[in-house]
Amino acid sequence: MVSVKDIKEEVGKEEEKKKSKKDKEKDEKPEKEMKISDLPGIGPGTCQKLEDAGIYDLMGVAVMGPKELSDLAGLGEAVARKAIQAARKMMNLGFQDGMEFSEKRKEVTFITTGSKNLDILLGGKGVETKSITEAYGAFGSGKSQLGFTLAVRTQLPVDLGGANGKSVFVDTEGTFRPERIRQIATGMGLNPDNVLKNIFVARAFNSDHQILLLDKVTEMIKNGEIIKLIVIDSLTAHFRAEFSGRGQLADRQQKLNKYLHNLMKLAEQCNIAVYVTNQVMANPGMMFGDPTTPIGGNIVGHASTYRIYLRRGKKGSRVAKLIDSPNLPENETIFFLGAKGVTDDDSGNAEE
Repeated sequence: MVSVKDIKEEVGKEEEKKKSKKDKEKDEKPEKEMKISDLPGIGPGTCQKLEDAGIYDLMGVAVMGPKELSDLAGLGEAVARKAIQAARKMMNLGFQDGMEFSEKRKEVTFITTGSKNLDILLGGKGVETKSITEAYGAFGSGKSQLGFTLAVRTQLPVDLGGANGKSVFVDTEGTFRPERIRQIATGMGLNPDNVLKNIFVARAFNSDHQILLLDKVTEMIKNGEIIKLIVIDSLTAHFRAEFSGRGQLADRQQKLNKYLHNLMKLAEQCNIAVYVTNQVMANPGMMFGDPTTPIGGNIVGHASTYRIYLRRGKKGSRVAKLIDSPNLPENETIFFLGAKGVTDDDSGNAEE
């Protein structure tokens, strides 16, 4: 005779099976990629306005304020608020535990500098994605040469220290030289024409143009370009030239701060490495020690994840000193510049 208890257990087992089957189907079913057009109150016309302003994804909407979105897209503040709340809900913005964050950090890739010494200074593997690496120093210290080397090495496979991607080079001082890229590529045994085709170069003529180019990079990524490195040489040249004197210092810093925040957001969202060079000045208040001081003050200092000071050393060497890092001690090392770009010896033919 079957008891009521047996029937309940049997029913429970069947429900458990159904539940497991539904969970399995849910796991197997690919999640739909949410877009800006899925937000309430956002139509095709509004989408186009947001894209014209450089907003291509949900994160771009989620981090905005209602008034900012309202002014940008021509929406009422109430509609803008609902769209922002929906974007934040879809993006699941909030806290996560340390283990989850640790798993997410596994997405980070590294681009070798070509010098084992310099790689070790930066943690062992080179310049990392989702970060801003800043190099400052006087002219001839190797800032641009490091940028050229990284732009070439980004194209290498991951197991050879590259990111298997393309580079963007924002040139603000007329420093980009295709012939130098060809020399580095040839020295590494790569096809120089193919290497050059995978580096997108833009000459920025003022700070507004420099800022606009960041939106262009976002647009290129949206169109399928596998960009893994952004080089800006140099970061502060236009801001320094256009905003002169103490009276314009606050305006300059505010504009520079916003630009750096957008740069960091792009790096994190798209898993891109950002390498920027910075100009220097002599600090007249420095009585002892090296008076060399980077431009941009604390704004640039806080925005940079890794900050390196480059200077000329003995016998044609360059000295790199790690000034700031979230996880590495202050240290310094030497490297050389040769036919292969940044290397560990002065022959220009250092082994990988």
